[in-house]
Amino acid sequence: MSDISSSQPAVGDLAPDFTALAVGGEYGEGTEVTSASLRGRPVVLYFYPKDNTPGCTKQACGLREGWASLAGRAHVFGVSVDSARSHRRFIDKFSLPFPLLVDEEKALVQAFGVWVEKTLYGRKYMGTERTTFVLDAEGRVAAVLPKVKPDRHFEAVLAVLEAGV
Repeated sequence: MSDISSSQPAVGDLAPDFTALAVGGEYGEGTEVTSASLRGRPVVLYFYPKDNTPGCTKQACGLREGWASLAGRAHVFGVSVDSARSHRRFIDKFSLPFPLLVDEEKALVQAFGVWVEKTLYGRKYMGTERTTFVLDAEGRVAAVLPKVKPDRHFEAVLAVLEAGV
């Protein structure tokens, strides 16, 4: 397995620079965003394995249900290696109010160290580890929420933001 994850940025580190296609939310059908363009307000990047799967749906819908508490506090993006088309279907099916970043080339998952070897029923494969990074307004990592439980994700993100990122 040649795709090997780099190490994750730690709290206090400057987050990796990125450019990605954002689908949904204020970005509509797709607009390229850069980490530099997001400076000035905290950013929540939540990495998840796959659109339209039970855990990922639960995680996204938790954010949707709590959106009134998050909107305006931070830029919020879901990130997976799914296509823009897959993201659009996921957004439409569950009425997600926030954008999803397309990472088909695996640039973000590798830069943030969440592209890892996984095992399912004894079979090893590479995939995205469910992890959330909260960045401060200057682009530094303020919090890392590793292996977050989908049904507790919203509360964990809100607690970080309320603590004053």
